[in-house]
Amino acid sequence: MINSLKESLNPLKDQLINHSLYNNLESIDDLKSFMEAHVYAVWDFMSLVKKLQIELTTTTLPWHPTQNNAAARLINEIVWGEETDVNKEGVPMSHFEMYLEAMGQINADTSGIKKMVENLKSGNTVFEAIEKADLPVYISDFLNFTFKIIEEGKTHKIASVFTFGREDLIPDMFISMIKKMNRENDAEIDQIIYYFERHIEVDGDTHGPLAIDMIKNLCGTDPNNWNEAIEASQLALQKRIALWDGINKLLIQKENSNHA
Repeated sequence: MINSLKESLNPLKDQLINHSLYNNLESIDDLKSFMEAHVYAVWDFMSLVKKLQIELTTTTLPWHPTQNNAAARLINEIVWGEETDVNKEGVPMSHFEMYLEAMGQINADTSGIKKMVENLKSGNTVFEAIEKADLPVYISDFLNFTFKIIEEGKTHKIASVFTFGREDLIPDMFISMIKKMNRENDAEIDQIIYYFERHIEVDGDTHGPLAIDMIKNLCGTDPNNWNEAIEASQLALQKRIALWDGINKLLIQKENSNHA
C-alpha cells in the first residue's frame, strides 16, 4: 500500500519540484517575498509535529510506556531537531526562530507572523488568529487545512500530511530552490542557505525514511486508513502547490510593475 500511496503523489510532487516559482527567485527582493509567505508554513509545521508527539508518546502523568516505540522515537527526535536545533553560530533555537533570523538578515517583514503568534497568546483560537491576520487566500487556506487536519484528530491522516506534505517533500523542494537561486550573494543570504541545507541533511537522510515507516505502522492493514492517508496527502500537496502558485503570481506581478 505504501507504494500505491507514493505513486499517487508522484504527479503532484513533480509539479512542486519543477514549479516555475524557483526560476522567479532571482533577487533578494524576490527572496523576501517568498519568505514572508513561506514563514507561515514553517510555523504551522511545528503544530503537526507536536500533535504527533501528543498522540504517539506519553505526555501525561503518571508516565506509561507508549504502544509504538519506533514512532515515538521518530517524533521525539524530530521535536528535538526542530524545536531545539542550533543556528549557524551554534546557538540553540527552533527552526522557526532560525527562519525569522534569516528573514531579519535580508530585512524581510516578520511583523505579520509575529502578530499572529501574539494573537494566539492572547487567547484567540488558531482559526480566529488566521482570520484576523487578513492573509492572502493561498496562505490562509494552507493554514486552515493544516489545523483542520489536526483538529480532526486522526493520527494516520496527521502523520500522512506531515510525512508526504512536509518531510518527504522538503529535501527535493529545497534542493530545487537552492540550485535555481543566485548563489553570488551567499554572504547576504547565508542564514537561509544554512536553514535549507539543515533540512536537506536531516530530513533527507534520517527523518523522511523513518516517517514513511511510521505511516506503515499507523495505517496497518486497514484499507480505510490507507485511503484516508492517500486523500490527506494529496490535499496537502495541492495546498502546497496553491501556496507556491500564489507566491509565484506575486513575484510576477512585482516584476511586471518594476518594468511598467
